[in-house]
Formats: sequence, C-alpha cells, structure tokens
Amino acid sequence: MDVEIIPSVLKGTVSAIPAKSELHRALICASFADRETRIELSGTLYQNECNIPDDIRATVSCLQALGAEIRFEPGLFLVIPSHRTPEEVSLNCLESGSTLRFLLPVAAAVARKAVFTGHGRLPERPLSELLSALSGHGIVFSSERLPLESSGLLRSGTFRVPGNISSQYITGLLLAFPLLAGQSELQITTELRSADYVRITADIMSRFGVDVQENNDQWTVSSSSGYRSPGTIRIGGDWSNAAPFLVMGLLGRGNALSVTGLDQQSRQGDRAAAVLLSSMGGKLSSEENTLHVSSSPLSGIRIDIDPTPDLMPVLAVAASSGSGRTEFTNAGRLRLKESDRIRSTAGLIRSLGGIATEAEDSLTVSAVPSLAGGEVDSGNDHRIVMAAAAASCMASGPVLIRGAEAVRKSYPTFFDDFISLGGVVHVL
Repeated sequence: MDVEIIPSVLKGTVSAIPAKSELHRALICASFADRETRIELSGTLYQNECNIPDDIRATVSCLQALGAEIRFEPGLFLVIPSHRTPEEVSLNCLESGSTLRFLLPVAAAVARKAVFTGHGRLPERPLSELLSALSGHGIVFSSERLPLESSGLLRSGTFRVPGNISSQYITGLLLAFPLLAGQSELQITTELRSADYVRITADIMSRFGVDVQENNDQWTVSSSSGYRSPGTIRIGGDWSNAAPFLVMGLLGRGNALSVTGLDQQSRQGDRAAAVLLSSMGGKLSSEENTLHVSSSPLSGIRIDIDPTPDLMPVLAVAASSGSGRTEFTNAGRLRLKESDRIRSTAGLIRSLGGIATEAEDSLTVSAVPSLAGGEVDSGNDHRIVMAAAAASCMASGPVLIRGAEAVRKSYPTFFDDFISLGGVVHVL
C-alpha cells in the first residue's frame, strides 16, 4: 500500500495504544500460568480483531500452537493456560523478532521438537549467541538461521549470553526459567544494552508471581513459584508508538496536540522520548497520564540512541527542524532491525529534502528551514512509515510513502488516528 500525505494542520487528542512490549510478555506469562488471565487493553485499537498488530498476532498464534487457548474480545485477551504442550509444534513468527527470540527458549522448555519459520528480514537477524546458550542445556538446533528446528527439552542451570547483541535474548531466557525444574541463573557477559526492556520483562513476570533478582550482571529466577495469574492485568500505553504524535505536535503550525494514556512512571525506556524532545527545546507538559505538546523551535543535541533504538527515525525527523545538528551515536545495532535503520532513516530525511549523514555506528541530521516533501521508501519498517508521516508536518509539499502497510506490525490504525487529528491521507 502506498499513501500520499498532504501537509495539513493537526490538532486534537489521540489515545496511546497498548504497549506492544508489555503485551508480548503478558501473553507468554499468562499462557503458562496456573489459571486463566484477562489482559485488558485500553483505547480503540483492540476493539476490532482485524486491528491486532502483526507482531502480536504472531505471538498469539505461536502460543496457541504451544497449547494455550487465547480468545479475543473487544478490549481484551482471555488466556486459558497450556497444561499440556504437544510433543511437536510449528511456530511461524512472521516478521516479529520479539516473538522469535522470546519463544525459542520458552518452546525449548516445553516442547520436544519445534520448527520455527519467519519472513522478511527475520531470517537475517542475529540468533547465534542465544542458540549457543540453549545448546549448552540440552537443545539441538538444525540451523543457526530460520527456518530451524529445535529438539530436546531445556535443562535448568547457569546460562551465559552477551548483553550487547539483543536484550531479547535475556528476556526469552528469563521467561523460560519458571518453566524449568530447579533454579536457573543468567550471567550477562558484556554490557547490557537496552536494559529497560529486560526490566519490563522482570516487572511483568513479577505481576505473575515470579521473583526475578538482578545482581550486577546476574539475573536469577526460582522456578518453585511458577507463573501465578493475577486474574486481570492491564497493559499500559505505548511510548514508542506515541512518539510520532509528540513530534507532530512540536513540528505543527501552532496548534496543541495531546496524547493520553501515557504513564510517566512506565518501565518502558521509550518514555525518554519526552525528555529528549524537551532537551531539544520542545514544549511538553504533562497532566496525570496525558502529555500536551505544541509547536516549538528545536535545536540540535547529541543523543546516545542505544537505549531507545525505536525512537531514532522520528527523533531524526524532529532534528530536521529548527537549528543546529543532532548526532545519534551508538546506533550500530539499528542496522539489524526491520530495515537497516541507519540507512533507511537517512534515506527518509534526504528523500524529503533534509540533510542526513550516516556512518557505520551513527547518524547526523542537520536542521533545515523546511522539508520539501517527496517520496519515502519505508523499507518495510513501521517506524519509518510513522516517522515519514510526522515529517509531513514540516513539509511544503506532499509526502508519498511506499510500503505504508508496514504499520500493521505494531499500529494498524495509525493512519486512522492521524486522520482524526486533521491529517489528509490518500491511499494510492
């Protein structure tokens, strides 16, 4: 799907969608709990089953294959846990790196044989360090890349993985530990990157009665507690997917824009979007769980993007406005996302008339008076699509986005919400 956005004045209020990072983890914990769990989801996104994001759909499908019963009702998932996993399962992770890396250890803990498949760039994304950790505890893999088959049952013990490749390795192992007999511990052999994502995992697990202890570079989980359902769990608003609307408000033409449902105390690392945009000069104010933004002159800063990699495309758009130069450092891991995000973000900025220079591990964006508009290749990356829509707020001409359907990965109703604020979108 290609869309053309005509620059327009945006104003009004949009509700943050439920956090994808929290929902993945809650679905997995609920699928192996002692009783059923209601996972409540605020906003309008989950009022219609057709609007379930592709990444969440992948996790639900895989958990169902592992034996859980998951029913969708408007505004919630009802999860009836698995008490008997099939001996052999087939798990299609679509393009979801979270689904694959979370469920590799989980499936190894409960199924003697599992076949994993996926699409897009997923077969290219790193797995070898996670597979090596699992191989040391009773699991045999047919390959180091998708499609692959695992066989055996995972044994408890001490696991060692690097922390600088993907925090999803750590999350996957932690989620599997309560399913193993005996205590397990995880030793991080290098600096842990994107640590907030691991803390989201520990927080969700604690809400299911599992005690996760962090001590320097070691994480310990006792399996004796297992997963105990809280009965009902509510998923918070998604800071990652709210960030494009915050930027739209800052780049707009004087009208205030508000995003509701954002917990200021959230464990999500991408809550840093508000702090980073404020550091650039953005006018943001909070009221309970609502963030208000209005048009602001921005200036360049230096941003270590490693803790919040999902924010770089839309922050790069913000950096194109105002004055000065913004440098995004420690960005190397972004080359292994849904797209090569350093390259695709630089391409987005340049294709609209901005100035962006990429290096192996960084991206530099220089502010310009305005963007001209033009054609953006999404690279099948939902973050690029949303950032391009935000860029239309400072463009003098239309913005054409190729492959805009990529938003289905995390935010299928993104353009509906954009239009509700006054955005003008033509599907070509």
